[in-house]
Amino acid sequence: MRKNSTFTITEVAQMLGMSRVAVFKKIKQGKLKAIKRDGKYNISKTEFNRVFDHTTLTEQQKRVIDQGIKRTVAEYGEALRLLGQE
Repeated sequence: MRKNSTFTITEVAQMLGMSRVAVFKKIKQGKLKAIKRDGKYNISKTEFNRVFDHTTLTEQQKRVIDQGIKRTVAEYGEALRLLGQE
């Protein structure tokens, strides 16, 4: 397998915004197939897409999320700022 056709646990974690431990647990639980090579796990791009393809957002979904964030900040901005200071 070519090097650029795989991801490391760290790369997968960064792409999905989760911890490396969470990715490692998915491997250990059998939810994500990985090959251990030289003491490091490699996840193929095909396997990554098979497992996490549903995490890709459409442009419409991104707009809905952005609108929700803007509305929340507009309505609760001061409360969010105060909570952030705690």
